[in-house]
Amino acid sequence: MPSSRRGAVLAASATALLLALSTTACGTGGDSGGDEGGKVRVRIAYQAIPNADLVVKNQKLLEKALPDADVSWVKFDSGGDVNTAVIAGAVDLGLLGSSPVTKGLSAPLDIPYKVLWIHDLIGDNEALVAKKDIGSVAALKGRKIATPFGSTSHYSLLVALESAGLKATDVTLVDLQPQDALAAWQRGDIDAAYVWTPSLTELKKDGKVLVTSRAIAERGRPTADLGVVTDAFAAKHPEIVDAWLKAEDQAVKLAKSDPAKAAGAIGAELNLTPDEARAQLAELVLLTAKEQQGAAYLGTPEAPGALASNLHDAAVFLKGQKAIDAVPDQADFAKSLAVKELARVAR
Repeated sequence: MPSSRRGAVLAASATALLLALSTTACGTGGDSGGDEGGKVRVRIAYQAIPNADLVVKNQKLLEKALPDADVSWVKFDSGGDVNTAVIAGAVDLGLLGSSPVTKGLSAPLDIPYKVLWIHDLIGDNEALVAKKDIGSVAALKGRKIATPFGSTSHYSLLVALESAGLKATDVTLVDLQPQDALAAWQRGDIDAAYVWTPSLTELKKDGKVLVTSRAIAERGRPTADLGVVTDAFAAKHPEIVDAWLKAEDQAVKLAKSDPAKAAGAIGAELNLTPDEARAQLAELVLLTAKEQQGAAYLGTPEAPGALASNLHDAAVFLKGQKAIDAVPDQADFAKSLAVKELARVAR
């Protein structure tokens, strides 16, 4: 990794402290599932990713299902930031990629949360884009590449470099969020970037796609955007967890049955035209609650799915990159799949 573990941990701790102080100052931080004016507080971390989670937000599906709850949506730029917020006690549910979830469930973070939902299987919506004179991943040696550290894009970038015979030290990695990476690209400060839509769409206009996360998945390293819930909140408010799952399932079914309507909601959230949003939505694979009970995904209480194995494989890779301290047993990842919660709502 380009930065030391101690520096990364200290930075995360400082960020967490600042976040905890700021949320407490505005009356929204503190213990999980607290009350605000007699209402149960539900704090949801979301990202600018064109999937059904934005439909839930835009259409206020959860607010409609929980009229007596105080639902707040907090935007984050990457899964690493979501992990920091969870550690700070600032969110109860959230969306983050499978790589930051793997890190969250591993030492030294060991975050007490469960994987509740698969928001999407990442495909062509995350990719490595380089200047047009760079013809391959191997040709990136000695070049400067931007990606959000700790994200699924970061993980896929490291896999791509390894597959091309390069080490992370053979390139200069720059920790930038997607919009900042786009700005750096436009200034000519970087040679390549591995990010997701909608920033990826802009990069592709004058860059060359070297590899996508769909291709990385076909090499045995799949990534996904996952929904997590803290153990404390899930135990205290199972009825809210059920309502959240039902809302996400409803949004996925809408995206499948009426993609134009879903794209309209997503476009409104991302300031995209309906056609742009629909094109980006089509790059993702969305799964209903029932489909997520399949053996390849979350699975059932009787048979946890292959997601546990995928997270374990990611942990092995991340340990090799010195991004985590130790690899948890696959059984530990299986225990972190909220299959009982999913089974309550899957139809």
